[in-house]
Amino acid sequence: MNMYSEQGEHRGSRRDGSRHAHRAKPRTRRIMIGGGALATVAAATVAVSLASASQYGPSEEGADRAVFVQGNELDGNTVHVFARDGQGKLKPADSYATGGKGGDQVDAPTDSLASQGSLVYDDASGMLLAVNAGSGTLTSFRVEGRALKSRQVVDSGGEFPASIAVRGKIAYVMNAGGEGSVQGFRITEKGLVPMHGSHRSLGLANEDVPRFDTSPGEVEITPDGRNLVVTTKGNNTVEVFPLKKNGLPAVAEPVVNKSAGNVPFAISFDESGDRMLVAEAEKSTVTTYQVKHNGKLKVLQRPLPNGQEVLCWLERAGDFFYGGNTGNSVVTGYRMDKQGRLALTNEVGVATPPSAKSQGVIDLAVTEDEKFVYVQNAVSGTVDGFRVEKNGALTKVTTAEGLPAFAESGMEGIAAM
Repeated sequence: MNMYSEQGEHRGSRRDGSRHAHRAKPRTRRIMIGGGALATVAAATVAVSLASASQYGPSEEGADRAVFVQGNELDGNTVHVFARDGQGKLKPADSYATGGKGGDQVDAPTDSLASQGSLVYDDASGMLLAVNAGSGTLTSFRVEGRALKSRQVVDSGGEFPASIAVRGKIAYVMNAGGEGSVQGFRITEKGLVPMHGSHRSLGLANEDVPRFDTSPGEVEITPDGRNLVVTTKGNNTVEVFPLKKNGLPAVAEPVVNKSAGNVPFAISFDESGDRMLVAEAEKSTVTTYQVKHNGKLKVLQRPLPNGQEVLCWLERAGDFFYGGNTGNSVVTGYRMDKQGRLALTNEVGVATPPSAKSQGVIDLAVTEDEKFVYVQNAVSGTVDGFRVEKNGALTKVTTAEGLPAFAESGMEGIAAM
């Protein structure tokens, strides 16, 4: 078993939708999730490397580029907006209240929501979607330039929402608490509208605020729109709901597939949409699948280890994929060839040198042009920005500081445009 231990705003009116009292608890924890002893990570402050303010002005071409970071604050969740220049550097722009509260899973080591996809930007609709885990709600904003407008807060349909998937005009939220569930919404000009008949149980046995190791990891919709996929860490399953053409689940219960690697967490798809990659935390592996129309999975490539510790997050940038290893705070690079074969971008499985000042690597985001990768460092309360090189290596171009560092809770969720 793996064991490790660790130690300026624009706000709208707040809506107190909290369903549960949050626990004040110490942050020194011993967590059991599979493999050898991991290193202790310590909080640090990282200096911001920014260009002059003129680089981000409205006259610059592409001035609307931005990176969004979810603060996940327990007393009032916020989205922190950073302006992004053409070289990938970040500058704080504004902060917006979501109208809900952040959350903190039981015994979470660095990642309070223990999920991928808790903050999602959808370019087609121009909407930014955020979970309010402590309130059981989902917030949508309309993105206008770098401003967030037309805030809407809706019930998530369950306890502790932790992940969102969008495909076309359909969005699904994954609720991690209690029995776990998925709830669908239609994306309209007026915001999110719940889809009658879309709610499905995951059949879990969590408390309303779940344990980080028994909560589901992510919900995704396959690129062809035919299947809804959920990873369950504690059950070691990848569960699939085939979808009808109208976006509603075609089955009452999911098709349950045993995960090829233990502790399946994050989901990503290759550029063609034909292959699904799942990151597995126990041995820091990635398995490549084909999702069949009936919800069954076919293993195309067995679990590929990266030699790092506790791989939980995975995002694609062109033919490359980047994974966040929270156990030793490094980012791994992968390359997929034309035959769909996945390999590490280098022998050691590290895409960029680790930094002592960027600890607690969690969620990642890739810009729409796939030129930059942004990585949340939960323990440090920072976001690192990297340029994607031709060989898949990552070159650091910026570090943004001053974000909610992991303590009683911490930031989680990042999106880029």
